[in-house]
Amino acid sequence: MFNQEKLKTYSKLASKKIRDSKLNINYFVEPYKHLIIDNFFQKDLADICLKNFPNTSSSSWDISDDKDIEIKYRSTWNSEFDIPEGIVDAIRIMNGADFLRSISDLFQIKKLIPDPYYSGGGLNITKRGGLLGVHVDGNYHDATALNRRINALLYLNPGWQTNWGGEFGVYDENGVNCLKKIEPLFNRLVVFDTHDKSWHGLPDPVNFPEDVPRRSILLYYYTKEPRPDDQIKIKQPHSALWKKKGFKDKQGKKTRDFT
Repeated sequence: MFNQEKLKTYSKLASKKIRDSKLNINYFVEPYKHLIIDNFFQKDLADICLKNFPNTSSSSWDISDDKDIEIKYRSTWNSEFDIPEGIVDAIRIMNGADFLRSISDLFQIKKLIPDPYYSGGGLNITKRGGLLGVHVDGNYHDATALNRRINALLYLNPGWQTNWGGEFGVYDENGVNCLKKIEPLFNRLVVFDTHDKSWHGLPDPVNFPEDVPRRSILLYYYTKEPRPDDQIKIKQPHSALWKKKGFKDKQGKKTRDFT
C-alpha cells in the first residue's frame, strides 16, 4: 500500500499519459474509439498488482464455462473491501477523478462515473484453452440505472510471447472481421468505447503456459446520458450480445429484465 502523496503523484502521472495520447499513434477512432498506453503505471505499482493477483485456487472467482462463448474466471467483488490489498491502490487511481477527467476529455464523453458496486468489473483470468467470444457489452447498470459507456483493461502478463495468443481483438461494426489484435502486455492499459457496434473478444483459445494464466484488471464506467443514437441498435436494457448467438445473449434473448 502506498501513502497518499505517492498515490496522488502516480495518479497525476497516469493521467498525463492519457492526455498526451496521439491520434493514430496510440489513440484511434476506427472502428470505434480505443486507447493503448504501455507502461501505464509506475513499475512498482504494477509489480505489486501482479504479486497480489489471486490464483485460481482462491474461492473468490465466478467461473464461466460456456463452450465457444466464454471460458474464464471473474472476481466476485461487491465493494472496494473485496479488492485484494496490493491491487486496491491501482483501482483507486483508475476510479479516481484524474483518470475519469482525462478519459472523459479524450473520448468526449461528459460526466463519467465509475461503478462502486463492481457489477462485472474486477479481475479476470483466462487459463490455457479459455476464450471470450466476439460480443458487444451490456448497456445498462441495474444498481444505478446508468448507461455503460467505457471499458478499461490493465493487462498483467509479464513475458508474454506471440505464440501464447490471448490478444484483444477489435472487430468491424458487424463483428465479422478482426481489424486489430492488441497484445496483452504487462502494464498495458486499453480503454475503449463500449456500445452496440464495438465488437471485441478473444475467440481463439489462449495458449498461455499451464501455470501462467492470462491476467487483467477490468473496470466499467457509466453516464446518466444515454449512448448516442448512432451507437444504439437495441434501446432496451440488454446483456452482452454474442456473435455466435446471432446478436443475442446467453439465454437467446435480445433484451433482459431490469430493475
